[in-house]
Amino acid sequence: MTVTDTTIDTLNSLLRGELSATETYQQALAKVANDPAGAWLKPIHVEHREAANTWRQHVHKFGGKPDQDSGAWGYFAKAVEGTATFLGNKAALQALKQGEQTGLSSYENALRNQDLPEECRSLIQSKMLAQTRAHVATLDRLLAQ
Repeated sequence: MTVTDTTIDTLNSLLRGELSATETYQQALAKVANDPAGAWLKPIHVEHREAANTWRQHVHKFGGKPDQDSGAWGYFAKAVEGTATFLGNKAALQALKQGEQTGLSSYENALRNQDLPEECRSLIQSKMLAQTRAHVATLDRLLAQ
């Protein structure tokens, strides 16, 4: 199997998305630490951190150099989360949900990359999509309260 630059770019893009999510949830948890929503957000934060580690390992495995930060996604996420936090918990939860929906799109787009190794495709299909959909469902429940 030949790993292309496109494959490494795709894997690093997924890594940056997970790093951005980790940063955003960390920010949100700092704001809602005493709120009941915090108990629901902590496991999501952990899952994003684990996903980032998984994508970092895949970039290494396929001969790439993992990105170290979330890049432009991180700046965008911080801006959205900062604004949402200023506006209150509901807006913060809505911003988190928007980020999760962006993550879903990123995973779906990654599956369109025909060069993506089968084990990466399988990981997205068997775990990452379901996990991200579960995050959206949790945020929907929190928003409905």
